[in-house]
Amino acid sequence: MTQEDRDAIQPNLHILSVLVENKFGVLARIAGLFSRRGFNIFSLAVAPTDDPSLSRISIVVDVHNTDATQIAKQLDKLVNVLEITELQPASSIERELMLARVASNDSEAVEELLGSFGGSIVDSNSGELIISVHAHPNQLDLCETALRKFGIIELQRTGRIALGHLGDSQSD
Repeated sequence: MTQEDRDAIQPNLHILSVLVENKFGVLARIAGLFSRRGFNIFSLAVAPTDDPSLSRISIVVDVHNTDATQIAKQLDKLVNVLEITELQPASSIERELMLARVASNDSEAVEELLGSFGGSIVDSNSGELIISVHAHPNQLDLCETALRKFGIIELQRTGRIALGHLGDSQSD
């Protein structure tokens, strides 16, 4: 496979951190904007901040067909959006949580594998384990691949969240 083929398959992902008023309908308006403009949301995570009147939305977008700056300009037009920051991968910390139910009677082997990813077994019975791993999304991809040998029954990932490195300035 050539680099061009890999680039065509790999999404061109950008992370937007959007501070919004924590009000009814804000997320729906943001999702509607993406839908109307044909922007593809790769991942979306939203929760209140330390200030309960505000929420932070981490939006990972595939910008093959448009520019992240254009997306930010469109978001900035929404009334309840207070601040938009594009987080660059090199100057931010990204994490994601994965829970997975795997078929295994060998909890020691699963635990050994999880040790290399900082994960743990959070529930078990005679034939299944539920594991939890929080790490950089690329590490979760590797962990997910490694877990396949045990048999993944069910899997859920939260989507990326990110903050800029301490002391680094981010571009809007």
